[in-house]
Amino acid sequence: MDSDALWAQSAQQFQQIFGETWQRALQSFQSIETAAPPGDVPALKLAPDKVQALQAQYMEEAGKLWLQGLQGAPEKPADKRFAGDGWASNPVATFSAATYLLNARTLMGLADAVETDAKTRARIRFAVEQWIAAMAPSNYLAFNAEAQKKAIETQGESIAQGLANLLHDMRQGHVSMTDESVFEVGRNVATTEGAVVFENELFQLIEYKPLTAKVHERPVIFVPPCINKYYILDLQPDNSLVRHTVEQGHRLFVVSWRNPDESLAAKTWDDYIEDGAITAIRTVQAISGAATINALGFCVGGTILATALAVLAARGARLGQPDAAEYQPAASVTLLTTLLDFSDTGILDIFVDEASVRLREMTIGAESPRGPGLLRGKELATTFSFLRPNDLVWNYVVGNYLKGEAPPPFDLLYWNGDSTNLPGPMYCWYLRHTYLQDELKVPGRLTVCGEKVDLGRIAAPVFVYASREDHIVPWDAAYRSVALFKRRAGARGRAVTFVLGASGHIAGVINPPAKGKRSHWVNAQLPEEPQGWLQ
Repeated sequence: MDSDALWAQSAQQFQQIFGETWQRALQSFQSIETAAPPGDVPALKLAPDKVQALQAQYMEEAGKLWLQGLQGAPEKPADKRFAGDGWASNPVATFSAATYLLNARTLMGLADAVETDAKTRARIRFAVEQWIAAMAPSNYLAFNAEAQKKAIETQGESIAQGLANLLHDMRQGHVSMTDESVFEVGRNVATTEGAVVFENELFQLIEYKPLTAKVHERPVIFVPPCINKYYILDLQPDNSLVRHTVEQGHRLFVVSWRNPDESLAAKTWDDYIEDGAITAIRTVQAISGAATINALGFCVGGTILATALAVLAARGARLGQPDAAEYQPAASVTLLTTLLDFSDTGILDIFVDEASVRLREMTIGAESPRGPGLLRGKELATTFSFLRPNDLVWNYVVGNYLKGEAPPPFDLLYWNGDSTNLPGPMYCWYLRHTYLQDELKVPGRLTVCGEKVDLGRIAAPVFVYASREDHIVPWDAAYRSVALFKRRAGARGRAVTFVLGASGHIAGVINPPAKGKRSHWVNAQLPEEPQGWLQ
C-alpha cells in the first residue's frame, strides 16, 4: 500500500472514531444526572438550538479537516502540546491532534449547552475538561509523535528512563514537577538572613536582619497562607518580597506556620486567630517596643490577619477603648490576593456544597466519630494542580514518563510541592463559614475568640491588591473587600486603596519592580461593582 493510500485510510479511521465518540458524548449529555438532595435528582437537558448550532459547526469544521487530510497536509494545530517537530513531520499525528482539538471544543460547547444552574454547569465543565485533558493523544505513547521520535533517536533509552521516572514518582507519592534534590531551604531558597525570635505549637516568628544602617521605627509583620510554606515570599534574592522590604529599611517579622501533625489535629480557627495571628502581633509589639505595626496578609493569611484585627477591635469596643493601640495595633493593612467576601469564589466553588462540607465535618472535623483529623497537604496540592490539568498534570506525565526527561529545577514549583497539612476543625470552620455560607463579611454574624466579628471596625488604612488572571482568588471577588472597609472609612478618615496587577495568584504578587515585567491598574474612585472600577 502506498503512502497516500495509507494516509487516507488512517485519516478515515480517525474521522470515524472521533465522529462516533462525538455521537456517544451527545447521547451521554442528554441523559446526565447530577447529585442533588434525595428525591430531587433532576435530569439535565441540552438547549436544542445550541446543540443544532454545535452540530452544524462541527460538521463544517470536520469537513474542512477531512479535505485537508485527503490532501495529506492537515493544518498544524496551534496548541503547544502538538508543537514539536515530531507532530509537524507526521501528517497522521497532525490529523489526530487537529481532530482531538475539534472534538474537545465541541464537548466543551455541549457542556455549555446544558440547561441548568450556573454551579451545576461549572461542575460539568470541570468534569468534561478533566476528561478532555486526559484523553489528549499527546498523553499516550501510541499517539505521541514527539515521544516516538525521541524513542527512535535514543534507541529506546527515553522509554527506559521514563519507566525509571515513573517508579521514582510512585515511591515518592506524587508526579515530579521539578528536580527537588536541587533545593534546600536556607541554602538556595529562603536565603534572606533572619532568626526565630518566638515560637509556639502553631508558628515560628522570624525576625530578619536589617540591611540598612537605620530602620523605620514602626515594624512590619507578614502573615503568609497556612496552606503552604512561608518562603514563597523569599524564594530568591532577586524576587524576594522579604528581602525587598528589608532593603527599604523596614524591621520585618514573618509568621512561619508549622506543618501540623496528629498532635495538632484538634486545632480550630479560633486557635489560629488567638494563638496564631494575635499572638504574633503582640510579640512583634513587645520585641520592637512599637505601639503600632504595619501588617500584610497574603491569600488565606490575609483572611486570618483581617479576622484577628477585627477580633481585637471588637475587644476594644467592648471595653470602651475602641481607638487604643492595644486593640487597633495596625497602622496599615495590606491584603494580597485575599478573599473576605466569598460571594464569588470562582472555580473553587464547584467543590463546595452542604453535602461536601458536612462530609468533611464528619470525617476530619470536631464532630467526627473518630475524632478530629488532618486535611493532608498533598490533597490540596492535587486539587489545585487539576485546576490547570494540561499545565500542572499532563505536561509532566508526558515529559517525565513518555519522553524520559527530568523536570528542570524551578524554585516556585519546589515551593508548590512543599505543602502543609491543616487541622480538620480549623479547615471545616473556614470552609463552612466562608466558602459555603459567606458570613465573614456580615457584621456581627460570626463569633471568633468570643467576639463578634465586624471587619468595618478595623481603623487602619487598607491597601487591597488583586491579580487579574488569578483563578484562586478572582480579582473582582478580592475587590469586594473594599466595600467592607469603605463602609466606615468616612467616619474614621481611613483610606482604602485598590490596585489590580497582571498575571496570576502567585506571579502577580512575587513580582520584583526592577524587572518591569508586569503592568497594573489604579483608580482612586471605588464604585460598588468591580467592572465599574476597571472602566
